[in-house]
Amino acid sequence: MGITDFINPRDEEKPVIRKMTSGDVHYSFECAGNLNVIRDAFLSAHMDWGLTVILGIHPSPKLLPIHPMELFQGRRIVGSVFGGFKGKTQLPRFAKECMDGVVKLDDFITHEFQIEEINKACDLFTVGKSLRCLIHF
Repeated sequence: MGITDFINPRDEEKPVIRKMTSGDVHYSFECAGNLNVIRDAFLSAHMDWGLTVILGIHPSPKLLPIHPMELFQGRRIVGSVFGGFKGKTQLPRFAKECMDGVVKLDDFITHEFQIEEINKACDLFTVGKSLRCLIHF
């Protein structure tokens, strides 16, 4: 179980998801906020039960390029912010798990900067070279 293929939409002029999958994946995830990739990920999902999860956020308020009739074929599409984490109800337990050492957040910090270097942290995120930056005030 797990991700079998990862496609960078910048590598190809046209997305290749449907060509690779024949429109038969159980789950597809769109992480870049690219409307064309969202559509291709959606159409790569199995027609009867496939699920597409949108993780990326498009920078402008454009509509999804999906015809409503395509939803009646059994494919589903959902959006996920923070992996479905419910801050109001789940954060107290998560904070306790972090304090008890059950969850080790330090492993996710890839860089540390002083507040004066915050632009460097933003640049690393932009080019995809940082997972999480810790900013010291």
